[in-house]
Amino acid sequence: MREVKDKKQQRYQLVMYAFKHGIKPTARAYNTGPKTVRKWVKRFKQGGYEALSDISRRPKHSPNALPDDEIKELIRLKKKYKRIGADQIKILEKLSRSSRTIRKTWRNADVSSRQRRKKHITKQNLREVKKQFGLFERSCEDTKHLYDIPEYWIQMKKLRLPKIQYTFREVSTGIQFLGFADELSLTHATLFTEYINEHLKRFKLLLPKGYRQTDNGAEYCGAWSAKNPSAFTIANEKAGLIHSTIPPGAHRWQSDVETVHNLIEFEFYEIENFTDRDDFMQKAYAYQLFFNLERPNTYKENKSPWQLAQEKNQNISQEALMLPPVDLDALLNKKFAFTAQRGYDVPSSS
Repeated sequence: MREVKDKKQQRYQLVMYAFKHGIKPTARAYNTGPKTVRKWVKRFKQGGYEALSDISRRPKHSPNALPDDEIKELIRLKKKYKRIGADQIKILEKLSRSSRTIRKTWRNADVSSRQRRKKHITKQNLREVKKQFGLFERSCEDTKHLYDIPEYWIQMKKLRLPKIQYTFREVSTGIQFLGFADELSLTHATLFTEYINEHLKRFKLLLPKGYRQTDNGAEYCGAWSAKNPSAFTIANEKAGLIHSTIPPGAHRWQSDVETVHNLIEFEFYEIENFTDRDDFMQKAYAYQLFFNLERPNTYKENKSPWQLAQEKNQNISQEALMLPPVDLDALLNKKFAFTAQRGYDVPSSS
Protein backbone atom coordinates (compact mmCIF):
# COMPACT_ATOMS: atom_id res chain seq x y z
CA MET A 1 0.00 0.00 0.00
CA ARG A 2 2.88 2.38 0.85
CA GLU A 3 4.73 1.64 -2.38
CA VAL A 4 1.82 1.69 -4.82
CA LYS A 5 1.45 4.94 -6.77
CA ASP A 6 -2.34 4.89 -7.14
CA LYS A 7 -3.52 4.19 -3.59
CA LYS A 8 -7.19 4.70 -4.48
CA GLN A 9 -7.13 1.68 -6.79
CA GLN A 10 -5.60 -0.52 -4.07
CA ARG A 11 -8.17 0.69 -1.54
CA TYR A 12 -10.98 0.08 -4.01
CA GLN A 13 -9.88 -3.54 -4.36
CA LEU A 14 -9.84 -3.80 -0.56
CA VAL A 15 -13.41 -2.49 -0.34
CA MET A 16 -14.67 -4.83 -3.06
CA TYR A 17 -13.01 -7.77 -1.29
CA ALA A 18 -14.67 -6.72 1.98
CA PHE A 19 -18.13 -6.58 0.34
CA LYS A 20 -17.63 -10.14 -0.89
CA HIS A 21 -15.76 -11.82 1.98
CA GLY A 22 -16.38 -9.69 5.07
CA ILE A 23 -14.31 -7.36 7.25
CA LYS A 24 -12.01 -9.73 9.15
CA PRO A 25 -11.11 -12.00 6.21
CA THR A 26 -10.24 -8.87 4.25
CA ALA A 27 -8.04 -7.63 7.11
CA ARG A 28 -6.16 -10.93 7.13
CA ALA A 29 -5.83 -10.97 3.34
CA TYR A 30 -4.47 -7.43 3.18
CA ASN A 31 -2.34 -7.75 6.31
CA THR A 32 -4.09 -4.90 8.14
CA GLY A 33 -6.60 -4.43 10.95
CA PRO A 34 -10.42 -4.62 10.86
CA LYS A 35 -10.61 -0.98 11.94
CA THR A 36 -8.77 0.12 8.79
CA VAL A 37 -11.01 -1.99 6.55
CA ARG A 38 -14.14 -0.50 8.15
CA LYS A 39 -12.77 3.01 7.62
CA TRP A 40 -12.34 2.57 3.85
CA VAL A 41 -15.65 0.76 3.47
CA LYS A 42 -17.43 3.59 5.29
CA ARG A 43 -15.71 6.27 3.17
CA PHE A 44 -16.58 4.45 -0.03
CA LYS A 45 -20.26 4.21 0.94
CA GLN A 46 -20.30 7.95 1.72
CA GLY A 47 -18.34 9.38 -1.21
CA GLY A 48 -17.64 6.69 -3.75
CA TYR A 49 -14.31 6.13 -5.47
CA GLU A 50 -13.01 9.73 -4.96
CA ALA A 51 -13.49 9.38 -1.20
CA LEU A 52 -10.67 6.84 -1.14
CA SER A 53 -8.05 9.62 -1.53
CA ASP A 54 -5.88 10.70 1.39
CA ILE A 55 -7.38 13.47 3.52
CA SER A 56 -5.06 16.37 4.32
CA ARG A 57 -3.63 16.25 7.82
CA ARG A 58 -3.00 19.96 7.83
CA PRO A 59 -4.33 21.45 11.09
CA LYS A 60 -7.39 23.66 10.74
CA HIS A 61 -5.85 26.27 13.01
CA SER A 62 -2.18 27.26 13.26
CA PRO A 63 -1.13 29.27 16.33
CA ASN A 64 1.80 30.77 14.36
CA ALA A 65 -0.27 31.91 11.39
CA LEU A 66 -0.28 35.63 10.66
CA PRO A 67 -3.45 37.54 11.55
CA ASP A 68 -5.58 38.62 8.59
CA ASP A 69 -4.99 42.32 9.24
CA GLU A 70 -1.21 41.80 9.20
CA ILE A 71 -1.43 39.84 5.93
CA LYS A 72 -3.42 42.70 4.38
CA GLU A 73 -0.80 45.20 5.59
CA LEU A 74 2.06 43.19 4.05
CA ILE A 75 0.17 43.00 0.76
CA ARG A 76 -0.44 46.76 0.89
CA LEU A 77 3.26 47.43 1.46
CA LYS A 78 4.21 45.23 -1.50
CA LYS A 79 1.87 47.15 -3.78
CA LYS A 80 3.23 50.44 -2.42
CA TYR A 81 6.93 49.61 -2.84
CA LYS A 82 6.48 47.55 -6.03
CA ARG A 83 9.85 45.96 -6.90
CA ILE A 84 11.58 46.54 -3.56
CA GLY A 85 12.40 43.26 -1.85
CA ALA A 86 11.40 41.94 1.56
CA ASP A 87 14.75 42.76 3.19
CA GLN A 88 14.52 46.45 2.32
CA ILE A 89 10.81 46.80 3.16
CA LYS A 90 11.50 45.23 6.54
CA ILE A 91 14.11 47.94 7.18
CA LEU A 92 12.02 50.81 5.82
CA GLU A 93 8.89 49.89 7.77
CA LYS A 94 10.69 48.41 10.81
CA LEU A 95 8.76 45.13 10.58
CA SER A 96 9.22 42.39 13.16
CA ARG A 97 8.48 39.47 10.84
CA SER A 98 11.34 37.72 9.08
CA SER A 99 12.02 38.36 5.41
CA ARG A 100 11.22 34.73 4.68
CA THR A 101 7.76 35.06 6.24
CA ILE A 102 7.10 38.25 4.29
CA ARG A 103 8.06 36.61 0.99
CA LYS A 104 5.89 33.56 1.75
CA THR A 105 2.91 35.82 2.46
CA TRP A 106 3.40 37.58 -0.88
CA ARG A 107 3.66 34.30 -2.77
CA ASN A 108 0.48 32.97 -1.19
CA ALA A 109 -1.31 36.19 -2.13
CA ASP A 110 0.20 36.11 -5.65
CA VAL A 111 1.63 39.63 -5.40
CA SER A 112 5.31 38.76 -5.65
CA SER A 113 6.59 40.54 -8.77
CA ARG A 114 10.25 39.48 -8.71
CA GLN A 115 11.12 35.97 -9.82
CA ARG A 116 13.53 33.95 -7.77
CA ARG A 117 16.98 34.19 -9.28
CA LYS A 118 18.77 31.06 -10.37
CA LYS A 119 21.82 30.18 -8.36
CA HIS A 120 25.01 30.69 -10.28
CA ILE A 121 28.68 30.15 -9.69
CA THR A 122 30.65 33.39 -9.34
CA LYS A 123 33.70 33.13 -11.57
CA GLN A 124 35.62 35.94 -9.92
CA ASN A 125 34.45 37.46 -6.64
CA LEU A 126 36.21 40.79 -6.09
CA ARG A 127 34.70 41.36 -2.65
CA GLU A 128 37.94 40.70 -0.79
CA VAL A 129 39.94 42.75 -3.29
CA LYS A 130 37.71 45.79 -2.82
CA LYS A 131 38.09 45.57 0.96
CA GLN A 132 41.79 46.30 0.61
CA PHE A 133 41.26 49.65 -1.13
CA GLY A 134 41.64 52.80 0.93
CA LEU A 135 38.66 55.07 1.45
CA PHE A 136 38.09 57.01 -1.82
CA GLU A 137 41.17 55.40 -3.36
CA ARG A 138 39.02 54.08 -6.19
CA SER A 139 35.70 55.49 -7.33
CA CYS A 140 33.64 55.49 -10.49
CA GLU A 141 31.22 57.83 -12.23
CA ASP A 142 28.45 57.12 -14.71
CA THR A 143 25.20 58.56 -16.03
CA LYS A 144 21.65 57.19 -16.02
CA HIS A 145 18.89 58.16 -18.44
CA LEU A 146 15.68 58.79 -16.52
CA TYR A 147 13.22 59.20 -19.40
CA ASP A 148 12.86 55.43 -19.88
CA ILE A 149 11.25 54.87 -16.44
CA PRO A 150 7.45 54.71 -16.99
CA GLU A 151 6.49 55.79 -13.45
CA TYR A 152 8.81 58.79 -13.63
CA TRP A 153 8.30 59.87 -17.26
CA ILE A 154 4.87 61.50 -16.81
CA GLN A 155 6.08 63.51 -13.81
CA MET A 156 9.26 64.46 -15.65
CA LYS A 157 7.33 65.89 -18.61
CA LYS A 158 4.69 67.62 -16.51
CA LEU A 159 6.96 69.14 -13.84
CA ARG A 160 10.14 69.66 -15.92
CA LEU A 161 12.14 67.25 -13.75
CA PRO A 162 15.73 66.19 -14.59
CA LYS A 163 16.27 63.81 -17.48
CA ILE A 164 19.81 62.66 -16.64
CA GLN A 165 21.32 61.42 -13.38
CA TYR A 166 25.08 61.77 -12.78
CA THR A 167 26.29 59.21 -10.26
CA PHE A 168 29.47 58.94 -8.18
CA ARG A 169 30.20 55.78 -6.21
CA GLU A 170 33.11 54.91 -3.96
CA VAL A 171 34.13 51.28 -4.60
CA SER A 172 35.19 49.93 -1.20
CA THR A 173 32.24 51.24 0.89
CA GLY A 174 29.53 51.99 -1.66
CA ILE A 175 29.17 55.70 -0.77
CA GLN A 176 27.00 57.41 -3.37
CA PHE A 177 26.67 61.05 -4.48
CA LEU A 178 24.17 62.30 -7.06
CA GLY A 179 23.81 65.10 -9.60
CA PHE A 180 20.98 65.89 -12.01
CA ALA A 181 20.63 67.74 -15.29
CA ASP A 182 18.48 68.04 -18.40
CA GLU A 183 21.35 67.23 -20.75
CA LEU A 184 24.08 64.67 -21.18
CA SER A 185 27.24 66.68 -21.78
CA LEU A 186 30.92 67.00 -21.00
CA THR A 187 30.23 70.34 -19.31
CA HIS A 188 27.78 68.83 -16.82
CA ALA A 189 30.04 65.82 -16.11
CA THR A 190 32.98 68.17 -15.46
CA LEU A 191 30.91 70.36 -13.12
CA PHE A 192 29.78 67.27 -11.22
CA THR A 193 33.26 65.83 -10.74
CA GLU A 194 34.55 69.26 -9.61
CA TYR A 195 31.63 69.44 -7.14
CA ILE A 196 32.60 66.04 -5.71
CA ASN A 197 36.32 66.80 -5.59
CA GLU A 198 35.84 70.09 -3.73
CA HIS A 199 33.72 68.29 -1.14
CA LEU A 200 36.28 65.51 -0.64
CA LYS A 201 39.09 68.05 -0.45
CA ARG A 202 37.23 69.91 2.30
CA PHE A 203 37.17 66.77 4.45
CA LYS A 204 40.71 65.72 3.47
CA LEU A 205 39.43 62.60 1.73
CA LEU A 206 40.90 63.32 -1.69
CA LEU A 207 43.71 60.81 -2.00
CA PRO A 208 46.61 61.68 -4.36
CA LYS A 209 46.90 59.28 -7.28
CA GLY A 210 43.41 57.95 -6.60
CA TYR A 211 41.52 56.46 -9.53
CA ARG A 212 38.32 57.96 -11.01
CA GLN A 213 36.92 55.42 -13.45
CA THR A 214 34.35 56.09 -16.21
CA ASP A 215 33.22 54.54 -19.45
CA ASN A 216 34.24 55.92 -22.85
CA GLY A 217 31.21 58.17 -23.33
CA ALA A 218 31.57 61.62 -24.88
CA GLU A 219 30.47 63.18 -21.59
CA TYR A 220 33.76 61.99 -20.07
CA CYS A 221 36.24 61.69 -22.95
CA GLY A 222 34.98 64.38 -25.32
CA ALA A 223 34.80 63.87 -29.07
CA TRP A 224 36.10 60.56 -30.41
CA SER A 225 38.57 62.44 -32.60
CA ALA A 226 39.92 64.64 -29.78
CA LYS A 227 43.69 64.70 -29.56
CA ASN A 228 43.92 66.37 -26.14
CA PRO A 229 42.56 65.27 -22.74
CA SER A 230 38.95 66.26 -22.08
CA ALA A 231 37.85 68.88 -19.57
CA PHE A 232 36.69 66.04 -17.29
CA THR A 233 40.13 64.44 -17.36
CA ILE A 234 41.87 67.77 -16.72
CA ALA A 235 39.57 68.57 -13.78
CA ASN A 236 40.47 65.28 -12.09
CA GLU A 237 44.18 65.63 -12.85
CA LYS A 238 44.14 69.07 -11.20
CA ALA A 239 42.74 67.37 -8.11
CA GLY A 240 45.64 64.87 -8.18
CA LEU A 241 43.51 61.98 -9.47
CA ILE A 242 44.00 59.59 -12.36
CA HIS A 243 41.13 59.39 -14.83
CA SER A 244 40.91 55.81 -16.13
CA THR A 245 38.44 54.47 -18.68
CA ILE A 246 37.16 50.93 -19.10
CA PRO A 247 38.01 48.88 -22.21
CA PRO A 248 35.42 49.32 -24.99
CA GLY A 249 32.44 47.05 -24.41
CA ALA A 250 33.60 45.94 -20.93
CA HIS A 251 30.48 47.17 -19.17
CA ARG A 252 31.00 44.86 -16.20
CA TRP A 253 33.93 47.01 -15.17
CA GLN A 254 31.30 49.59 -14.18
CA SER A 255 29.27 47.08 -12.15
CA ASP A 256 29.61 49.05 -8.91
CA VAL A 257 27.83 52.10 -10.22
CA GLU A 258 25.47 50.15 -12.49
CA THR A 259 24.26 48.25 -9.42
CA VAL A 260 23.08 51.42 -7.67
CA HIS A 261 21.41 52.56 -10.89
CA ASN A 262 19.23 49.48 -10.70
CA LEU A 263 18.54 49.97 -6.98
CA ILE A 264 17.58 53.63 -7.20
CA GLU A 265 15.16 52.89 -10.02
CA PHE A 266 12.87 50.67 -7.97
CA GLU A 267 13.67 52.15 -4.54
CA PHE A 268 13.12 55.79 -5.55
CA TYR A 269 11.88 56.62 -9.05
CA GLU A 270 9.16 53.97 -9.25
CA ILE A 271 7.51 54.80 -5.91
CA GLU A 272 8.01 58.54 -5.25
CA ASN A 273 5.67 61.34 -6.31
CA PHE A 274 6.90 64.91 -6.75
CA THR A 275 5.30 68.36 -6.76
CA ASP A 276 8.07 70.33 -8.49
CA ARG A 277 11.82 70.30 -9.17
CA ASP A 278 12.70 71.52 -5.66
CA ASP A 279 10.61 68.75 -4.12
CA PHE A 280 12.43 66.27 -6.37
CA MET A 281 15.84 67.48 -5.17
CA GLN A 282 14.80 67.29 -1.51
CA LYS A 283 13.50 63.74 -1.84
CA ALA A 284 16.60 62.72 -3.78
CA TYR A 285 18.68 64.07 -0.89
CA ALA A 286 16.59 62.10 1.62
CA TYR A 287 17.14 58.91 -0.38
CA GLN A 288 20.88 59.56 -0.63
CA LEU A 289 21.11 60.07 3.15
CA PHE A 290 19.23 56.82 3.70
CA PHE A 291 21.51 55.02 1.23
CA ASN A 292 24.78 56.31 2.71
CA LEU A 293 23.94 56.28 6.41
CA GLU A 294 21.31 53.61 7.04
CA ARG A 295 20.82 51.15 4.20
CA PRO A 296 22.66 47.84 4.83
CA ASN A 297 24.42 46.29 1.86
CA THR A 298 24.11 42.50 1.76
CA TYR A 299 27.15 42.28 -0.54
CA LYS A 300 29.25 44.17 2.02
CA GLU A 301 28.62 42.16 5.20
CA ASN A 302 25.17 43.71 5.71
CA LYS A 303 26.77 47.01 6.71
CA SER A 304 25.90 50.52 5.59
CA PRO A 305 28.43 52.71 3.72
CA TRP A 306 28.76 54.83 6.88
CA GLN A 307 29.73 51.80 8.99
CA LEU A 308 32.28 50.67 6.42
CA ALA A 309 33.72 54.19 6.14
CA GLN A 310 34.19 54.31 9.92
CA GLU A 311 36.12 51.05 9.81
CA LYS A 312 38.52 52.52 7.27
CA ASN A 313 38.77 55.98 8.86
CA GLN A 314 37.77 56.33 12.50
CA ASN A 315 38.09 60.12 12.36
CA ILE A 316 35.74 60.61 9.43
CA SER A 317 32.87 63.01 9.99
CA GLN A 318 29.35 61.87 9.15
CA GLU A 319 28.93 65.18 7.33
CA ALA A 320 31.36 63.89 4.69
CA LEU A 321 28.63 61.47 3.52
CA MET A 322 25.91 64.13 3.54
CA LEU A 323 26.75 66.04 0.36
CA PRO A 324 23.41 67.22 -1.14
CA PRO A 325 22.60 66.18 -4.72
CA VAL A 326 23.40 69.04 -7.10
CA ASP A 327 21.21 70.52 -9.82
CA LEU A 328 23.90 70.85 -12.49
CA ASP A 329 21.77 73.11 -14.69
CA ALA A 330 21.31 75.59 -11.82
CA LEU A 331 25.03 75.34 -10.97
CA LEU A 332 25.96 76.06 -14.58
CA ASN A 333 23.67 79.10 -14.68
CA LYS A 334 25.25 80.46 -11.50
CA LYS A 335 28.69 80.01 -13.00
CA PHE A 336 27.66 81.93 -16.14
CA ALA A 337 26.08 84.67 -14.04
CA PHE A 338 29.26 85.04 -11.96
CA THR A 339 31.40 85.23 -15.11
CA ALA A 340 29.12 87.85 -16.68
CA GLN A 341 29.29 90.25 -13.72
CA ARG A 342 32.30 92.05 -15.21
CA GLY A 343 31.89 94.99 -17.66
CA TYR A 344 28.70 96.59 -18.87
CA ASP A 345 26.46 93.60 -19.65
CA VAL A 346 29.32 92.07 -21.61
CA PRO A 347 30.39 88.55 -20.58
CA SER A 348 34.02 88.22 -19.61
CA SER A 349 36.20 86.30 -22.04
CA SER A 350 38.31 84.83 -19.24
